[in-house]
Amino acid sequence: MGTPSPTAWQPLTPRGVAAFAGAPLRRLLLVQFIVAVCVALGVASFCYDRYVPVIESAIAKLPAQGQVRQQQLDWHGNSPVVLAENRFLALTVDVERIGQLRPVAHVQLEFSRTNVVVRSLFGFVEMPYPNGWTMAANREELQPLWGAWLPALLAGVMVTVLLGLFVSWSGLALVYVMPVWLLGFYLNRRLSVSGSWKLSGAALLPGALVMLAGISFYDLGGLDLVGLLFVFIAHIMAGWGYLVLGVLAAERVTPEAGARRNPFRSEGGK
Repeated sequence: MGTPSPTAWQPLTPRGVAAFAGAPLRRLLLVQFIVAVCVALGVASFCYDRYVPVIESAIAKLPAQGQVRQQQLDWHGNSPVVLAENRFLALTVDVERIGQLRPVAHVQLEFSRTNVVVRSLFGFVEMPYPNGWTMAANREELQPLWGAWLPALLAGVMVTVLLGLFVSWSGLALVYVMPVWLLGFYLNRRLSVSGSWKLSGAALLPGALVMLAGISFYDLGGLDLVGLLFVFIAHIMAGWGYLVLGVLAAERVTPEAGARRNPFRSEGGK
């Protein structure tokens, strides 16, 4: 008798990843949901720790009057000015785009008269104010709005991360399914096409945990933005590694079993 297949419950070892190939789809979805919730909590916690205090401090320093109307910022304070910043985020106002402010934060949001400029290590992007919107740009209106909407915004971050992870995992598993099936075929492993898809989905989970660890270290100051970029690359490579190791750990097709499944061999053939 062959060795019984392990129960699919953890994707942290090659055999654990391989076990999902023969497991029900609901088991994979459950484990993916648990991992996705952990990542979403980590991202929301980082936003709450590092971004929320900067935004609250910036709102407190806004002038008593001001708004964005017809894609124009009506500003009644000093400019250029750094409203608030830390190592992770800086919020500045430079109405005329003088360009004298250069905060040391990893991400800078600069509000000019006609657009918002997002700057980081990777360059910058300019986004015009939404057309047809009238938005407050003063502390009297924004402080109560921010306090009321903060829980919903954090929940939105979590939901966005959850949905993004499930969409990316499903899409990547679809991309990987044929290479995994072909590798299993040439290595004589018992992998169906659906099993290859589930194995691929499970193989992506260790990389997500690597990324969660990177975000946590970044939050604690143990990594800078460049280090987080390397963690992002590492989490992709971890998925590739677990794909190959998972296939190698999958159950082998024995010669007897292969012969029994051969559709070109008659029942009484020799």
